[in-house]
Amino acid sequence: MLTAIHPKLPMRNKEMTKRYYINGLGFQEYGQAAYNGYLMLEKDQLQIHFFEFKELNPADNYGQLYLRTNNIETLYNLLISKGIEIHPAGALQLKPWGQKEFSLLDPDNNLLTFGQPEF
Repeated sequence: MLTAIHPKLPMRNKEMTKRYYINGLGFQEYGQAAYNGYLMLEKDQLQIHFFEFKELNPADNYGQLYLRTNNIETLYNLLISKGIEIHPAGALQLKPWGQKEFSLLDPDNNLLTFGQPEF
């Protein structure tokens, strides 16, 4: 019955979030309507939704996503070449649980971890 999941993350500023995800991470806006205080973005088979939370203190935000990829080295190198800051403890590496992973923080401190099985 279930076919997809579209997580919702907090954002302080819609334009800032759009710039980061569209210009930096390669997402595009989803849908035809411009909703006040809400943003829907997609890339490949993924959608992420954002809700406005102007009072959000990024230091108190624990929003997290784990995104699977099938070409992690290419994605990592593309983001590096675009100047996307990788989390200080999140450089691309093989983890003990058999995943190649890297992480970054968006402008609102939502943690995005990208992973691919190492088989």
